Amino acid sequence: MTIAFVHNNKAFLPGLYGYRQFFARYNIQCEVVTADELRIVHRNVEWYFLGSDFSKPREGIYKIHEYPSASLPPFRNWKDWVKSFINTQPDFRLFQNEFVKDCLNFHDSIPFGFRDLGIPEEWLSGNPPLNKEFDFIYTGDVSASRNIKDIFNLFTDRLREQSLLVLSHRYEELKEQYKDYRNIIFKGPVQKDQVREYLLKSKFALNYIPDIAPFNQQTSTKLLEYIACKIPVISTKYQWMNEFEKENGGQYYYLNNDLGNFDWEAINNFNYIFPDLSGWTWEKQIRRSGVLEFLTATFPELKF
Repeated sequence: MTIAFVHNNKAFLPGLYGYRQFFARYNIQCEVVTADELRIVHRNVEWYFLGSDFSKPREGIYKIHEYPSASLPPFRNWKDWVKSFINTQPDFRLFQNEFVKDCLNFHDSIPFGFRDLGIPEEWLSGNPPLNKEFDFIYTGDVSASRNIKDIFNLFTDRLREQSLLVLSHRYEELKEQYKDYRNIIFKGPVQKDQVREYLLKSKFALNYIPDIAPFNQQTSTKLLEYIACKIPVISTKYQWMNEFEKENGGQYYYLNNDLGNFDWEAINNFNYIFPDLSGWTWEKQIRRSGVLEFLTATFPELKF
């Protein structure tokens, strides 16, 4: 059996790592392709990360539409409405959470489930080394919609003596802008196991999320990965983060809105606590999503 995961290569999709790792244990082949490449791939399931899908259904091939995020500003409500109106109907839908589902607001009877973000189980074992190469690390999206330059600019001034590793992609414009500051290092994109290597080389990790929708309503992949690697977290305060702390515990150094408390001494003196993430592994997130029940009902020979 073959599952073709279809996406446009523009977004970080950590779920791909989780799916490929999970399905490989059941001898299910996973192909990652663009929509243009799909026609040359033999597949039993087309699994779209949307985006958009206008393709016509093909006999014997089943469609899954996954919405890892609601649309981004500007005009995000209009974008979500367009997605819900023009996309081909799939056989099953997945949403990251209730917020994303409500944003899309589908009015049909297509079965659905929720698949939250997760971490590789092997990341939960061991302790980070004491020797660090970087003072801070930031992983993930650096697009303008995240206002990320507000925090980068601190490393050109009061944090000029501290290093910041930015692990991302499509950062060429930012790299040019900060080229005179050797303490700001851009790398990537890298494979998932390499992400962990860089995290373990870093003393502190930045979970810099703007307190605006949809960012403040959705799970932070970077936060889960930081905690799994036991890297002390410096974070902005926002709704999802508040709820995560209430439900899971932990202690994190929260930044003020004006970033005035981003102070090297204070960050070093803070007491960080790491919560238990054993319930956040990819396997557990996939198993509770409902997608396996859809697949086994469609392909009775599958046993998970």
